[in-house]
Amino acid sequence: MRTALITGASKGVGEAIARALAPTHRLILGGRDQAALDALAAELPAARAWPVELADVTERDVEGIDRLDVLVHSAGVVTLGRIGETPADVWRRTMDINVVAVAELTRLLLPALRAAGGHVVLINSGAGQRANPGWVSYAASKFALRAFADGLRLEEPELRVTTVYPGRVATDMQRGVRAQEGGAFEPEKYLEPQTVARAVLAAINAGPDAHLTELTLRPSEGPVS
Repeated sequence: MRTALITGASKGVGEAIARALAPTHRLILGGRDQAALDALAAELPAARAWPVELADVTERDVEGIDRLDVLVHSAGVVTLGRIGETPADVWRRTMDINVVAVAELTRLLLPALRAAGGHVVLINSGAGQRANPGWVSYAASKFALRAFADGLRLEEPELRVTTVYPGRVATDMQRGVRAQEGGAFEPEKYLEPQTVARAVLAAINAGPDAHLTELTLRPSEGPVS
């Protein structure tokens, strides 16, 4: 079996991706909520919890991972607010989790990814394709994540690198976004986490002659940001 490490695996899109990969991969389930990770690992074959604070990840955290076929970056944070209302600490935390932590974990795992000719999947956002009012700090982090993916693809040609741009997804994170927007959480208008997971699975399972570099998913109705 191949090995996949998924961040943000305790819930939402990350959990859905873990479940989609479980039949064919040994799973390393990354996240902060150890209880939730342990519970998910108990459900899935060949899975183990990997509790980690991504903002502080070090070489010690990745010891023993010598070969990695798939790395999925699904963890992220969002704090809405117009530029005039967004203090520096929000910008720093958003960039730290959404960009710097991704870059550092990828750097630490590059030897393992190179050994396997691996695949890096980055869960981006529609906000990574355009910036809307009130979303600028988050959009900036996702534009940076897009640049990171593009650069990684060019610098590491033996790896496959896929960026996925979902619209709104029916997750706890989206519930929090809608609360910040002062609107109702309407999951019937959003993508399901399993839909995003199937897109990731399609990219991973593409034949050796195919490199799916970017995938854009939008809900069939409702807002698309």
